[in-house]
Amino acid sequence: MAGAMGHRLAELIAEYEVPGSALAYWHGGELHEFAAGSLNTTAGVDATTDALYQIGSVSKVWTATLIMQQVEKGRLTLDTPVAEVLPEFKLVDPEVTKAVTIRQLLCHTSGINGDVFIDTGRGDDCVEKYVAALADVALNHPLGVTQSYCNAGFVVAGRVLEVLEGKRWDDVLREGICEPLGLTHTWTLPEDVLRFRSAIGHDDGKPVPQWGLMRSMGPAGLICARPADVVAFGRAHLEGGLLEDPSAMWEAQVDIPNPYTLGKQWGIGWILDEWSGHKVISHGGNTIGQHAMLWVVPGTGTVVCVTANGGQSGAFTRAVATELFAELDGLTVPPSPVPSDTPPEVDLEPYAGVYERAGARITIAVEDGKGTLRMESTGELAGLHKPEESVFVPIDENLFAFQAPGTRDWMTAVFFELADGTPYIHMGARATPKVG
Repeated sequence: MAGAMGHRLAELIAEYEVPGSALAYWHGGELHEFAAGSLNTTAGVDATTDALYQIGSVSKVWTATLIMQQVEKGRLTLDTPVAEVLPEFKLVDPEVTKAVTIRQLLCHTSGINGDVFIDTGRGDDCVEKYVAALADVALNHPLGVTQSYCNAGFVVAGRVLEVLEGKRWDDVLREGICEPLGLTHTWTLPEDVLRFRSAIGHDDGKPVPQWGLMRSMGPAGLICARPADVVAFGRAHLEGGLLEDPSAMWEAQVDIPNPYTLGKQWGIGWILDEWSGHKVISHGGNTIGQHAMLWVVPGTGTVVCVTANGGQSGAFTRAVATELFAELDGLTVPPSPVPSDTPPEVDLEPYAGVYERAGARITIAVEDGKGTLRMESTGELAGLHKPEESVFVPIDENLFAFQAPGTRDWMTAVFFELADGTPYIHMGARATPKVG
């Protein structure tokens, strides 16, 4: 039965070189919890079910939920322009500044360059300062024309909450979600996390030298929690307790140009997909050496959260989901496309060149008809990630696959053009324009 996952968890972390993991799931009216491995390989701290992990961008669904509470209170609508709540809000394009809406922030269509990691200090005004700094950041795409994952947009949403409630985002989170749900193991600041057992991220099997992201990124990805608390949050989106109509957040807002990475569409905060005819709402998160996934299946009532603190964490959580949902609900997790042994002949030359957005530079090169993809991190986090080069293999005319060095899973990249003909590559849920 599904309880056997406790044994499998230890086997899977070994297979995917994950130092430690915790898993919690709600199924059939019962909560199940498991843990395996180590929270810190140097300190020798065993993983336990009550330890806190950084859940990264899963935090975005929490911030979106807090915004929806404001909508239900009548303080704004999803189509309220951000500038109506934040009169000081400013982007490089005055027209976008006036027009961008709350909805566009929450479904990643604002066009704001998403991976802008600006350290504005540890003070309670760090979110306010971050939003002010966006005035100098170039846009990634025109407003509303496509989906591109946007951390920055969720920090702006966090600032909207601060202004509406007159308090820090951290406190809005506690009062709006943690306290109503009785979550005792969910915190945002490291000085609070230190009161609990907590995981440290790992790279190449060793603890990373940096705890996590800068505090300014809080609304986009700084929640730390045990999986059972994350499951309780997921259950509230099925059973109530936070919103009058949580299903409003599951309504599709935009198609994802590359539907093979996370899901087919974005709702309000949630990623939307379909497995074996069942709607699945989910979100993942990555910080410095840590990873988390949350899946909710409205049709069966199953909620699953799994965390990892290093290794091949994305492939690991996918393997957990594949086995667990087959056992619990008889659902098949759609496999990622992989190249055939005899890939189709596709002319790579039109795609060759440099694609760049804030935080990343992607170079597609062609030699003797074979393609390579080089991925470089830029900006504040450049020092944490070495450039990686992978073989780039066609699956069909616009769909390609590659494997990051040291991993076994294939990742996908989709080439597409905007209505005005501007070429983009879409990978990792992000749209990146061709610049050369």
